Amino acid sequence: MNFCNQCAHPVSIQIPDGDTKERHVCDGCGVIHYQNPKIVAGCIPEWEGQILLCRRGIEPRHGLWTIPAGFMENGETIEQAAARETLEEACADVEINGLYGVFNIPHVNQVYMIFRASLKERKFASGIESLETELFSENNIPWSEMAFPVVVQSLKRFFNDRVREEFPAFIDTVAPIKR
Repeated sequence: MNFCNQCAHPVSIQIPDGDTKERHVCDGCGVIHYQNPKIVAGCIPEWEGQILLCRRGIEPRHGLWTIPAGFMENGETIEQAAARETLEEACADVEINGLYGVFNIPHVNQVYMIFRASLKERKFASGIESLETELFSENNIPWSEMAFPVVVQSLKRFFNDRVREEFPAFIDTVAPIKR
């Protein structure tokens, strides 16, 4: 951030009085511009034991597979966000079956909220952000072509929980990828 969205003066990084973190503070009007983590909402859509995945048509991780997910919009619930992202990315209508996992991803300032979901019908297609969509059985998941560690962790846990037919909600943290 370079300029204040209130008065257009330059901002500088300071620790405001009574605070402990560096913030963007307007040099003109003194407004503090807080930056907070983004919420990503997504789901694991199921149809007759298979999981619907999308091959990403956008960056980051273009061409790799993921579950339908994306940034939550103002004015919507996290369940609505997960269902909307599934409709946008996979042209699929889902019933949200409950919160499954919450992932802290502090190195990219995100909180990932993943739901279990069921496709309302076996109808899906590539949305504007997807190259293709496909149903996968557990044995056919393209593990080496997955886009994000959070998706891999979620799906592996999901398949383990499915064996027991118990899906307890969980919280986890994703560490940065070491390249």
